[in-house]
Amino acid sequence: MITSHEELDVYKLAFRAAMEVFRLSKGFPREEIYSLTDQMRRSSRSVCANLAEAWRKRRYEAVFVSKLNDSEAEAAETQIRLAFAVECSYLSADTASELRHIYDQILGKLVNMVSHPEPWLLKRGSA
Repeated sequence: MITSHEELDVYKLAFRAAMEVFRLSKGFPREEIYSLTDQMRRSSRSVCANLAEAWRKRRYEAVFVSKLNDSEAEAAETQIRLAFAVECSYLSADTASELRHIYDQILGKLVNMVSHPEPWLLKRGSA
């Protein structure tokens, strides 16, 4: 039985991906620090943050699903930022493609949770 958001496969995958985004974005030009670098780091980290919030709100199906949808949107935003990084020649197409594939997996897992939230929801009277 999963007792923490940190035990979710999707969370683990998103956390590793966010850390890879951080590592790779360290090589971006200084002039991008307050734009693409910051935005990409923020959206990748927000996937995890919204998953944590969703987990804590799983007593309420509508709120749980809403937070999962927010996480999904942040994952998609990160994919867009990766595309910009390639176009600006900050990342190789191969590196970005690998990360985009990981975010596709994250998105798939999130969509599945949104489509079938019941196993994740707390029952009335549960802790």
